[in-house]
Amino acid sequence: MRTFEHSSSDPASSDAGHVSVLLHESIDSLAIQPGDTVVDATLGGAGHARLIASRLGQEGTLVGFDLDEAAIERTRAALAEASCRVELIRANFRDMQKELAQSSVTRIDKVLFDLGWSGFQLAAGRGFSFLVDEPLLMTYARDITPDTLTARKAVNEWAEESLADVIYGFGEERNARRIARAICEARKRKPIETSLQLAEIVRAAVPAAYARGRIHPATKTFQALRIAVNDELGALEQGLDAAWELLTPGGRVVVISFHSIEDRLVKRVFAAWEKEGKGKRTPKKPIPPSRDEVKSNPRSRSAKLRVFEKM
Repeated sequence: MRTFEHSSSDPASSDAGHVSVLLHESIDSLAIQPGDTVVDATLGGAGHARLIASRLGQEGTLVGFDLDEAAIERTRAALAEASCRVELIRANFRDMQKELAQSSVTRIDKVLFDLGWSGFQLAAGRGFSFLVDEPLLMTYARDITPDTLTARKAVNEWAEESLADVIYGFGEERNARRIARAICEARKRKPIETSLQLAEIVRAAVPAAYARGRIHPATKTFQALRIAVNDELGALEQGLDAAWELLTPGGRVVVISFHSIEDRLVKRVFAAWEKEGKGKRTPKKPIPPSRDEVKSNPRSRSAKLRVFEKM
């Protein structure tokens, strides 16, 4: 059976566990002080949350966001003995401002966004992995209705040109038009219902040499559909704006991204804030993982950490 090395931006690259990437670099960049209020916008496997909590002290507060109830429960268990106050919210970080307005949290000193995928997310059975045969949903929505946008709806209903634009724009897939054409031809024969069905369509559509490459040939297509279905870039921009509005002067936003599309958005937002005199990037350039981290966790190799400090 052929195996592939996966990109860290690809959910299928991980197993049932999760290793936090740039863990110490990100927490050090937050410059946490005892008594701070810190938001972990993406709890995931709770790796960052545990280290944040250890630095807050009894007067500090950790607020955690995640759409996945399992992530909330993992974090609750992981922080059961934490000395700081902990508030966990099941919501998208794009709604940070609205959610915190309904809580007792009135200020935020630091915010961390870890945009990477954890292996836990693959267990949802929603078709995020191209290595497991599951319903082709790829949505984070809690409740799926006939009106919910899913990957299944996208590949079976969107026009060929729209599919190609999404696969190229959000996946940076050079074979986007070839793949979109193959999807449209395949759905004429029967609806595309599962993740393995789509993965096989993509594999058959690309050149043989590409299919034999280092990463699975469906990696970028699955990434693109996931980003589109969940409006991930829109959510990120809204989340950054919300973080900015809630931050106290001297507060910091730290973002770990895993593919160039996310990183370009973060870079653009931080540069615009700096130009408007709202604060400074510190440092100017992104922080990469160390050689040792990449060696021990190859999935970390594409990660970039950016930091912005509010004036």
